[in-house]
Amino acid sequence: MNDMMQYKDYFGSIHYSDEDKIFYGKVEYIRSLISFEGEDVASLRESFEGAIDDYLTLCDEKGIEPEKPFKGSFNVRVGSKMHRQAALFAQKRGLNLNKLVTDALERYLTEESLENG
Repeated sequence: MNDMMQYKDYFGSIHYSDEDKIFYGKVEYIRSLISFEGEDVASLRESFEGAIDDYLTLCDEKGIEPEKPFKGSFNVRVGSKMHRQAALFAQKRGLNLNKLVTDALERYLTEESLENG
C-alpha cells in the first residue's frame, strides 16, 4: 500500500506538512482517533507503533475490546434496482445475497491482482 504503514494488523496513513516540516498520520479503518507524527521516517514509525501499543494497553487497562480494522462486514449502498437484481440473481442460483457478493468480490479481486500483479 502506498502512503500506509502496518503494525499489529493496524494501518496508519502517512502525510507530510511542508509548513510544519513533519510527517503525520492517523490509524485508519477504525473509529477511534489515534494520531502520530515524526520528523523523519524512523521517528514516524516509532510514533505509530507507540500509539498502537498505547491504545492496546489502554484498552486492556479499561477492560474493553480494542477495535479491529476489517471486521469482516460492511454496508454497501447499491440502489434499489441493483439490490433487486442481485437478490433475484442469487435466489435463482440457490445463494444468499451475502454469498453472491462475496463470490463477486473474490472474482474481481483475483482478476485485479492478476492484472496488476
